[in-house]
Amino acid sequence: MNKVLGIAALMAVGLTTACGGSPASAVAPEPSAGMQQQAAAPAVSLPNPAQSQDFAAFLDRLRAEARDKGIRAETVETALAGVQHIDKVIELDRKQPEFTMTFDTYMSRVVSPEKVAKGRARLAENRALLAEIEQRYGVQPRFVVALWGIETDYGRVTGGYPIVSSLATLAFDGRRSAYFKGELMNALTIVDQGHIKARDMIGSWAGAMGQCQFMPSSFLKFAEDWDGDGRRDIWTTRGDVLASAANYLGKSGWQHEQTWGRPVRLPAGFDAKLIGLDTRKSLAEWSRLGVKSGDGKALPHKDLQASVVLAETGKGPAFLVYDNFRTIMKWNRSTFFALAAGHLADRIGGK
Repeated sequence: MNKVLGIAALMAVGLTTACGGSPASAVAPEPSAGMQQQAAAPAVSLPNPAQSQDFAAFLDRLRAEARDKGIRAETVETALAGVQHIDKVIELDRKQPEFTMTFDTYMSRVVSPEKVAKGRARLAENRALLAEIEQRYGVQPRFVVALWGIETDYGRVTGGYPIVSSLATLAFDGRRSAYFKGELMNALTIVDQGHIKARDMIGSWAGAMGQCQFMPSSFLKFAEDWDGDGRRDIWTTRGDVLASAANYLGKSGWQHEQTWGRPVRLPAGFDAKLIGLDTRKSLAEWSRLGVKSGDGKALPHKDLQASVVLAETGKGPAFLVYDNFRTIMKWNRSTFFALAAGHLADRIGGK
């Protein structure tokens, strides 16, 4: 799933994950890079001399801790040598906007005709590669391409912040220091393993990286070396990017024989207590309760468990969603995001 702040920063309903699956309890919503136009942020040192000294001392402690974790001293020194405190990162972290956009407005911008057309072109261009990836990871190509499109506009906008400096800034801040220090150590591990040089590790202000916007911890869990060159390159190698996205979904519970869900019509007087991901029923059970497909026809006769969700709390269009919807929400715990990913995938696939 970055410019300074944009529409995608508004896509979370409540506290969600950062793109690439960082825990909701640790980090607030992270904008999707594909919705944004962000220039590289200048690194600005702390203006207060005492604070600057504290940050320097903090970096010294980080160096020692990184070496204790087995990261090579040469990597530690090179990666942290030019690190500076980025004031803008703290500003962005503290001033994330409230969600005010309606579902219809959000969808019109995320699942735009232009995004769909570009997605279909990327699907066609990479058909052979995506077919191999589907065979290995069990994820339909249209979903891989949809997530790629939402996160970074198919690799066009991947963020402009130096990841090591951004994570060091957030770790020093103290508000969520343990989480971000862990991600910083993961980033140093990635550099130490030779996947990328620290100076080239660029991404969002909150640490999401590459064309699929993985946090460093997600990189270590899910990033793939598709071309076998010894590097998991989610920044520039298309095979690695698409395979990594598919591997994330595959290892998070993706069901190849299923789609994500479908629009539905709820009957008058439908029990609102049945709405939400906590309630799961078979399609037959939902049919008996009067739920119909969005076109007014009966639900399909398939052996699927599903939940009813509304696009917006207490209102908005209704959907029956399957297990794959839940898997998408492991990527980004936002109902808007997951619905957009499903719709974009359908449109890319020609539905």
